[in-house]
Amino acid sequence: MSKTFIRTACTCFLFLLSMSLLAGSAAAARYEYWINNPFLRKIPIAIPDFLPQTVNEEPRQAAVQAREWLISGLEFVRYFKILPPESYIISDGESLTAQTINFTNWTSIGADHLITGGLDLRGNVLEMELRLFDVPRNRLIVGKRYKGQVEDMRKMIRRFCVEIVSALTDSKGVFGTKIAFVSNGPGNKEIFACEYDGFDPQQLTSGSKIALSPAWSGDGTHMAYVSYADGTPQIFVRNLEQKSGIKIAYKGMNVTPAWDPTRFSLAATLSLNGDQEIYSLTGNGKIIKKLTNNWGIDVSPSYSPDGKQMAFVSNRSGNPQIYIMEMDTGEVRRVTFTGKYNSGPSFSPKGDRIAYAGMDDGTFDIYTVRTDGTDVQQLTNDPGDDESPSWSPDGTLIAFSTTREGKPRIYVMTSHGTDQNRLLLLDGGQTQPAWSPWLGDY
Repeated sequence: MSKTFIRTACTCFLFLLSMSLLAGSAAAARYEYWINNPFLRKIPIAIPDFLPQTVNEEPRQAAVQAREWLISGLEFVRYFKILPPESYIISDGESLTAQTINFTNWTSIGADHLITGGLDLRGNVLEMELRLFDVPRNRLIVGKRYKGQVEDMRKMIRRFCVEIVSALTDSKGVFGTKIAFVSNGPGNKEIFACEYDGFDPQQLTSGSKIALSPAWSGDGTHMAYVSYADGTPQIFVRNLEQKSGIKIAYKGMNVTPAWDPTRFSLAATLSLNGDQEIYSLTGNGKIIKKLTNNWGIDVSPSYSPDGKQMAFVSNRSGNPQIYIMEMDTGEVRRVTFTGKYNSGPSFSPKGDRIAYAGMDDGTFDIYTVRTDGTDVQQLTNDPGDDESPSWSPDGTLIAFSTTREGKPRIYVMTSHGTDQNRLLLLDGGQTQPAWSPWLGDY
């Protein structure tokens, strides 16, 4: 396969056709229970081979690659089951449209949905048509036709995945997102970012000596991280598009940045007076106010989706536990009461739960807890340490780092702890994943 098929370029593609014959809200209601309960059966979907308009080798390869990317994208979200091709019953003359599809054949193999695809490749210009059908109802849900450069093929597939998930779940899913993380593959610890599924990892920092704690701004345009480039921990705020930024370097430590999702400001731990306290800062690093004022160490802030609460770690009770602060009153309450060492809190996108790493028997595992401290759920229970949980923006998945393979790797699982799989494989070790907000066409 040509390298042009495995790279995502920034060239825009032209949208030509949009069809929708089934209300998204009805389909969303139909599957909401399934998607939020991964222990139930997954949505069965059939995806036969995509049809090239010409029999040349390059269009045929493109059709194979497009289908593979679509399958891997739908499998990644963990609530689709791709039915095996050997079970397919395809009638003569069956193609892209509802008029040519024998829905009885697809019903007989248990398919709830069917995706058909066709493409035409002339030179470097790619046209692709993709359609999603409701098999039991014998009708089209959504159809799209895209046109662009061949380098845009993965972007086209990613956009159609958004169409599928939006039609069936009333959510954009994770297809327009990235995951930042720390890797020591270059020799030093540096910040990297990849697409939601581990595709196309890119190094974002260099010369940091040690770079830690990547954090996306609420609109995804900026990233804050900690760098030891000057010897002491300082926070850098980088404009990702302009590749420029500022440095936050107050006396002492400057660590664990976290963005307020509702405005261009962040919280971070500073040790201006020796004690590690959490401060509110502007996006340009100016101190707004001191948020915590306690004899213990206060670190690792995480804002709720509405910015009205902040989870953080404090050892004010003797050992590290998770606390929540009400931002309007400053009132603080303890959330975790079990475990000897709890760290890395991460608010869910719904604001109802907090994921964190907890250690009780000598190793860390990932847990979630309601914001009132009830209903603690342990999500991992494997050899090694599982740490640094980060929610996907739709709340269905959690990325985390684990040493279950020896070297630390990034894994992704459902928010209930099922379907735990490695995100990507790079040199060295990878830690501290941070899932971006929805970025759209990146």
